[in-house]
Amino acid sequence: MTIKITNARDAALQPRDILIENGVIVSSLSGAPDLEIDGTSYLVTPALVDPHAHLREPGQEEKEDLESGLGAAVAGGFGSVVCMPNTKPVLDSPEIVKALIEKAERLGLARLMPSAALTRGQEGKLLSDAAALNAAGAVMLTDDGRTNEDAGVLRRGLEYAQALGLVVSVHAEDASLRGDGVMNEGAVSERLGLPGNPVAAEAARIARDLEIVAMTGARLHVQHLSSARGLALVRDAKKRGLPVTCEVAPHHLTLTDATLESFDAMYKVAPPLRTQADCGALLAGMLDGTVDCIGTDHAPHTKAEKERDLLEAPFGIANIELTFPLLYTRFVHTGKLELTKLLELMTVGPAHILGLKPPTLEVGAPADIALFDLETERLVDPSSFRTKARFGSPWAGESLRGWAAVTIVRGKVAFDVRG
Repeated sequence: MTIKITNARDAALQPRDILIENGVIVSSLSGAPDLEIDGTSYLVTPALVDPHAHLREPGQEEKEDLESGLGAAVAGGFGSVVCMPNTKPVLDSPEIVKALIEKAERLGLARLMPSAALTRGQEGKLLSDAAALNAAGAVMLTDDGRTNEDAGVLRRGLEYAQALGLVVSVHAEDASLRGDGVMNEGAVSERLGLPGNPVAAEAARIARDLEIVAMTGARLHVQHLSSARGLALVRDAKKRGLPVTCEVAPHHLTLTDATLESFDAMYKVAPPLRTQADCGALLAGMLDGTVDCIGTDHAPHTKAEKERDLLEAPFGIANIELTFPLLYTRFVHTGKLELTKLLELMTVGPAHILGLKPPTLEVGAPADIALFDLETERLVDPSSFRTKARFGSPWAGESLRGWAAVTIVRGKVAFDVRG
């Protein structure tokens, strides 16, 4: 398929034409294009890369499956998605990894890049066969969904991953400090009488893991940082030259623990929403380069699950379709963050962590491209989502701009809001 995009604007808001043939960006076409897209109203960028999403397949398809999850991804401008391994069964088998990749290719939506479990069954005891998992297509090792309680196991996992050139990513919470906490431990949790999850749970685990990084020299990626204290530890580690990277999620940037005053489990996430001061610190971390990338931590559940009592409902927010428009509207449109920085955090940053070539719009690059409408405002309407979790959203009714208009993956249109 050949595609011609005309008069779009790049990250520097300069006019840009893009030509696509046989899945790559080219300098000229061999004939008339099969499809011509007038990009006059759109920003053109490499398709976004999400290093952290829960697509629930296999075993939890009532929450999400590859078709709905990757469909939601392209509707959000994402061309590549790293799925987490906390499925049923856990992604600790090369056969399952291969099967997921093959199914995703047949769907023709976003590229699927599975992460694999660091330990067998995510039980934190025996290491998975990382070499076989990597050969099958796994791009990262993580026990996300669970924490790595045994420091010795994490050390061996980091050393094994280092030998393979892989990165280990961690959900940094000390389970003994977290306890049964359902929200941030602080003034709001005390007022509501709800069990809290203290910042110390995140900070203590990051501090321990960084000591293991210092000992091994292996790369570590800290997922969904939620606190100023955790961020400060990563910032200091980087100054000391440790090979550590980190991500932040859109909900930790835009929502606070005050939302739990509604007792609505829609706001129940792990790690929990923190204070406004923590939100500000995470934004500062994006500005000063401490934060390496945005990870959506898209974590859909069923309506029935999220309508349970706050103490019983599962943790997680579905947000992959909203991440770019939400962050663009809140931070770029208000002048708090440069557009180029946001795009770096959502393309080059995650690609670097995963050991991939930096996404570009240059000739010869894979034709994974997104067009965003930066001008048209639209209200968040969960009923229009492509994720299965379309029953509600923390941002429902909010007016956002920067919605994905067209997403092209492997040189083919995977999403087109224009019809």
